[in-house]
Amino acid sequence: MIGEVDLRNGEAAGPFLFVCEHASNSIPAEFGNLGLDPAAREAHIAWDPGAIGLARALSDRLESPLVAGTTSRLVYDCNRPPDSPSACAGRSEIFEIPGNLDLDAEGRITRTEKIYLPFQAALTRQLARTLARGRRPVLVTVHSFTPVWFGQTREVEFGIIHDTDASFAQALFDAARDLPLRAALNQPYSAADGVAHTLKLHATPHGLAHAMLEIRNDLLAGAAGQQAVAAHLADALTRALQAMPALERIA
Repeated sequence: MIGEVDLRNGEAAGPFLFVCEHASNSIPAEFGNLGLDPAAREAHIAWDPGAIGLARALSDRLESPLVAGTTSRLVYDCNRPPDSPSACAGRSEIFEIPGNLDLDAEGRITRTEKIYLPFQAALTRQLARTLARGRRPVLVTVHSFTPVWFGQTREVEFGIIHDTDASFAQALFDAARDLPLRAALNQPYSAADGVAHTLKLHATPHGLAHAMLEIRNDLLAGAAGQQAVAAHLADALTRALQAMPALERIA
């Protein structure tokens, strides 16, 4: 159903609020197939492969809520504001998206109202309920990225991105030094690339600690890989939180 949002562990009292904007490659029937063949609709341009499995595992391990999208980012990318051309991109990496090329203002408004606004409302509601309980969660968005981008191999395996407050991202990077993952700050993207919309909208205005996690998607191929990475990241997230005493929460 269009506008649905996947909420997991909504009443959990853990210290994090996880978000997975690109959890699904589902394209609602009313949008057809956007002119894409099945291979393109399964590719990384349509979603973040493995990200939802990782996000769910982190949500369960750390007993924290998860809000996830249920529609392909090719219809509307919920990590982009409505005025961004990449909210309904006409091209993604080497792929042209025919169904988005001639999208007019009314088409963009329809997608904004049916997909973006319900997602943001659900996330706002979950965050507001958490804040009302006297808890200030660390907002963590969960993504994956392709190992090869425009023909170039990416060596980084775990990227940590932040908005204006780098404190938790730095603590997480320090904790990640012990992980069997090649970690880097603000790689393979940074806020300057326009990828921090969720953090800007929901974390920064509330002064919440935050981080965007980017995992190379070949490490998330299958449930076993997702669980293995989740175990490493849950440990690093916990240690990063412990390194920041100012983030103590009201029980």
